[in-house]
Amino acid sequence: MKLTTRVQLSMMMLLQFIVWGAWYGQLSKYLFTIGFDGAQVGNIYSTFSIAMIISPFLVGMLADRFFAAEKVLGILNLVGAGLLYFLTTITDYDTFYWVMLLYCLSFAPTIALTSSISMRQMTQPEKEFPPIRVLGTIGWIAVTNLIGYMGWGDKNTIFFVSMVTAILIGLYAFTLPHTPPTMKGPVSFGQIVGKDAFVLFRDRSFTIFFISSVLICIPLSFYYAMANPSITDAYKAAFIAANPGEPLPNTFFVENKMSLGQASEVFFMLLLPLAFRRFGVKMMLIIGLLAWITRFLFFGYGNANEAEWMLYAGIILHGVCYDFFFVTGMIYTDLKAGERIKSQAQGLISLATYGLGMYIGSLISGYVQKMYTTEEGASAVTNWTKVWMVPAGIAVVVLLLFILFFRDLKKRQMQEPKSSIDS
Repeated sequence: MKLTTRVQLSMMMLLQFIVWGAWYGQLSKYLFTIGFDGAQVGNIYSTFSIAMIISPFLVGMLADRFFAAEKVLGILNLVGAGLLYFLTTITDYDTFYWVMLLYCLSFAPTIALTSSISMRQMTQPEKEFPPIRVLGTIGWIAVTNLIGYMGWGDKNTIFFVSMVTAILIGLYAFTLPHTPPTMKGPVSFGQIVGKDAFVLFRDRSFTIFFISSVLICIPLSFYYAMANPSITDAYKAAFIAANPGEPLPNTFFVENKMSLGQASEVFFMLLLPLAFRRFGVKMMLIIGLLAWITRFLFFGYGNANEAEWMLYAGIILHGVCYDFFFVTGMIYTDLKAGERIKSQAQGLISLATYGLGMYIGSLISGYVQKMYTTEEGASAVTNWTKVWMVPAGIAVVVLLLFILFFRDLKKRQMQEPKSSIDS
């Protein structure tokens, strides 16, 4: 790959994840601040998953067959910027829900598109993709630290930051390497809904991976939606106990603390090529699942006093959790799919991870938080230990399923990308 192409793709990842990181992890805190309850917060997070279910196959097919992927990426970001502005003006739950759904429909496809644009320029994605994808993580770290330092986590400023960045990448996308459609001929309804990528299910291990991805994203939803308010409550409780009667500070820098998770993601992302050679796909995915279980136990039993280290450990484990399962899964899917259906294959795994699983998880996390919360409004108290035991239990089930039924890719397959799915 040319150095200029590598720089272009890295900048694309950087900007796209700033758009996402500016609002995603802080959204629940903002929504609780303007008076929404746990169930409403869960429903709003589920709009992202609904979009991930609807969008990837359609846009993947469009990028594969009709339009250059970089142009689709640019247009979607510019549309999204307009919708982000409207979100800054809304405090009514019903209106917020529908505008958020429209925004997510414009944003969700960009996740698969950025991966597809990148991998179309590569000959060995298992080696070339991680150093480029890591710039997305760096962007997420930068924007969450800015928001945490400025105390914007519970304000609509998160949408303004995302909006400005969406405009930038919307324009920048038209300068990316040309990524033309790869398929020709008439289009059937089956192709529109992503039938071409369903050939991947002929492989039993891919099917197990798909099911595991759906299930593990239920716990993932708990992390994205509830980690910020959970850790914030821990520091509030510690401050009140140590300083009775004093007003709470403007910020506990929770976003800054949580950015350590993305910092660990950078570290483990750079280790991925070595880990592939040493461990293979199955062991890497198992390590990722074990990390999920451990982090939820830490969140459940940690506090901001003598067990503060558990909160930090749970945050830092994000690198292992995300890289060893989700980024490994992207590469595994790319190697399974071959050249002809790369975009639809990435759309397929996006549907599994951020679509089906996180839709169910968003709803469950919201209702679980509400179930274990007493009172309402400013006096609300949540039993976070009970909340976090739910995703921990689900992760244990996924781990057992994976160990029993998934078979690793052969070493030859990891070294040489295949042109078609194994039968």
